[in-house]
Amino acid sequence: MLEEILESTRRRVKEMKPAAGQLAAAAREAPPPRGFAAALARGGLQVIAEIKRMSPSAGPIAPHLDPAKQAKLYENGGAAALSVLTEPHYFAGSLEDLQSARAAVDLPVLRKDFIVDELQIHEARAAGADAILLIVAALDRGQLSDLHAAGIGLGLDVLVEAHNQDEVEAANRCGANLVGVNNRDLHTFHTDLSTAETLAPLVVGTVRVAESGVSSPAGAARMAAAGYHAILVGEALVRSDDPAGLVSALKAAAQ
Repeated sequence: MLEEILESTRRRVKEMKPAAGQLAAAAREAPPPRGFAAALARGGLQVIAEIKRMSPSAGPIAPHLDPAKQAKLYENGGAAALSVLTEPHYFAGSLEDLQSARAAVDLPVLRKDFIVDELQIHEARAAGADAILLIVAALDRGQLSDLHAAGIGLGLDVLVEAHNQDEVEAANRCGANLVGVNNRDLHTFHTDLSTAETLAPLVVGTVRVAESGVSSPAGAARMAAAGYHAILVGEALVRSDDPAGLVSALKAAAQ
């Protein structure tokens, strides 16, 4: 599934190539980023609240979600930042979702997508993203280093996502100061919070983010105890009848 998504992404990038110049210019003219990493390093366990319509593993989750309304609920609950899915074919996301959510709140926003080309980084910056995601499993080590440098060069924070020891070491080597450990195996879609617990000591000198699998205060407490500065929570928040209350409860569990 990962390779299928990446192949679809490469086709999207190819279609964007004629607009490369315009996107680069728009990226240079975008307003200053809001400081995604700084928002996560304020002390206590922070919540990155995600806007997510569907996924390959769960199917439709909230196809009619209103990004602006959801973002405001997250902000009211005390979220430190937003994550917005922008991959269109497998997650039903869009840059319009990101722009709508960001305009509704004062929080920094992560563009969550499968970035394989610098053109996507220009596109993210032009759309107002404050941070981007780079998935180690989706890139060779040269690409990871180059794309990380490109994102930093544009003033973005770069969350580098790892799933195992080798990938954590690759994130460390590329100089990432913001490392996410994903509890979801991208090949099987199985989630296990012990993944983040096991890998936490290997993440050095960075803001640590635990991704996927946290749906309750108990899970949040486990991630805080393992040494994570933040958790990224999507499906549980999107499905919740009280997203603001759940954000607040997740933060409180780690105090």
